[in-house]
Amino acid sequence: MKSRVIGGLLAIALLIALLPARFAVAAVFIVRHAEKQSEANEKEVPLSEAGRARARRLAEVLRDAKIAAIYSTDTVRTRATAEPLARAGRLTPQLYDANGPDAASLLAARIAKEHGGENVLVVGHSNTVGPLVAALGCADEVRVGPREYDGLWIVIPASSAGGAASASAPGPSAGGSTLLRLRL
Repeated sequence: MKSRVIGGLLAIALLIALLPARFAVAAVFIVRHAEKQSEANEKEVPLSEAGRARARRLAEVLRDAKIAAIYSTDTVRTRATAEPLARAGRLTPQLYDANGPDAASLLAARIAKEHGGENVLVVGHSNTVGPLVAALGCADEVRVGPREYDGLWIVIPASSAGGAASASAPGPSAGGSTLLRLRL
């Protein structure tokens, strides 16, 4: 398990090192909430012990990623997944509404507007990861299985002509965004 964390840290460090300094490109890190205590989907369902351990692992993996903001849906399990990193980074997770046909596009636009050039973590659900990845401009289709809790998707938004991530037009662009996937 420790080698997976080290591998994840090395992958993130390599990713950041490969980005040219002249680009104000940020990464959007996306995870599904960690393992929950029951199969129920009610808002109050907490994380299991395995889920709490995964949330701590997420915080360790992203410790040096300079996360500027954390977005979470308003469920106990998503907030608990974000909590260790939020505490370590002294950040208050911002709640977002994942419901509705435009929810992913609205969140992508909000991230671009409020956090252009910054790294952001989004904690969602199995049915919100894929739409957000698409809304951020990735052509790759992402599906999250019902028992899949170990994914960390990293989206590097497409650069605009000026070299910075586009804050005005989230979604697919001529160059497309880059998608990486790690397992926690």
